[in-house]
Amino acid sequence: MIIFPIGIVISIVLYVYYKVAIVKSKDILTQKYFNGRSRLCLGAFILLFGINQYFFYESVLSIIIGIVFAILGGMQIVRGYNESKHYKNEYRRLHPSE
Repeated sequence: MIIFPIGIVISIVLYVYYKVAIVKSKDILTQKYFNGRSRLCLGAFILLFGINQYFFYESVLSIIIGIVFAILGGMQIVRGYNESKHYKNEYRRLHPSE
């Protein structure tokens, strides 16, 4: 299953990209938007890592750890999506010309 390691690498690269974008940005709304996007990528990393560990080891302990990681990753994905959606709408509301 090569798709999970590829997804893990892509999500961690995007996480680092958005964290660097937070430092470069001066606008608070843009920083919060990038923080939401980075949280989404972190959640994807945790979720994919948990699934990958289950397929790699296939033991009872890895099932438990994979379920915990999947729950935590899913919560991060949902929160990151909601944050980025909210701050994107706020930015559009405050800057209608752009």
